[in-house]
Amino acid sequence: MASDDDSGRGPVTTDTPVGVIGLGAIGDGVASALERAGFPVVVCDVREEATQRHEGAARVASSPAELAGQVDAIVVAVVDDAQVHSVLSGPAGALAAARPGTVVVVVSTITMACVEALGEEAAGYGVVMVDCGVSGGPAAAAAGELVCMVGGDRTVIDAMAPVFDALGSMTVVMGPFGTGLAAKLARNLVQYGGWLAAYEGQKLAEASGVNLARLAQVIRASDAKIGGAATLMFRPTVAPFGEGDDQGLIDAMASAAALAHKDLQAALDLAAGLDLPLPLAAMTDRRADAIFGVAADPDAPERGSGESEMNGDAR
Repeated sequence: MASDDDSGRGPVTTDTPVGVIGLGAIGDGVASALERAGFPVVVCDVREEATQRHEGAARVASSPAELAGQVDAIVVAVVDDAQVHSVLSGPAGALAAARPGTVVVVVSTITMACVEALGEEAAGYGVVMVDCGVSGGPAAAAAGELVCMVGGDRTVIDAMAPVFDALGSMTVVMGPFGTGLAAKLARNLVQYGGWLAAYEGQKLAEASGVNLARLAQVIRASDAKIGGAATLMFRPTVAPFGEGDDQGLIDAMASAAALAHKDLQAALDLAAGLDLPLPLAAMTDRRADAIFGVAADPDAPERGSGESEMNGDAR
């Protein structure tokens, strides 16, 4: 359905019927965004109260298979591996009922093994699958402002642009099938790791008598000026700098690493005086040179030099 092909389907437009399976925190917003954009929408959820919110704006299907027979594209927004398999796989799933050429976009955060298995199953039915990690949370979904990290056939993704434009404020093609999910898992790692850092910072502040609300106030203000975790994400690799890299940049990063060691050691000294373990801070100090690209990661095994790089691009 992504292009004129043997299935006889044309490119995606706002006249293309789109199904949404799963109307939870993300799926409900996805369905609403598609409705506002003018798509004919079909929704399906095991909870009647979830589908009732879309009556009048969308058709309600009683099962994923019934939904699949009415649409040319499907967005799956359920929670985990088991739920994705339950709505897509097997003789009663949406894949078996979908017409050849249907595109299935999985926005659920699932395991790589699950998405790979589903991709193979979909191909057996002549269905095209795209994996799409999304970030921004329920509020962004409701506003149609998700950030979409997409993996799959580029021609299909480009043809699905009206759908992605309805769902999000940014769509970045990460690479082939599977890279959308991989990017979302990496993005989540940054998020949860940042929250762990915030937790340790609060522990140190609280033990030192610092008001946590005031700490949060200054962190928000300073983050707006110096940036967040993506500040150092400007290189195509996390390998240490090499001979071909700019020496001025290497020197600047070495100075930043030295400053990080100094600051982290001061925090760890304070924590030691308070009898407060800060394992993340200690780990960060141990790996700070690797973070800034001036040394190999002491916790990582040797990596082969023949690994390929996949650079995404924003549409």
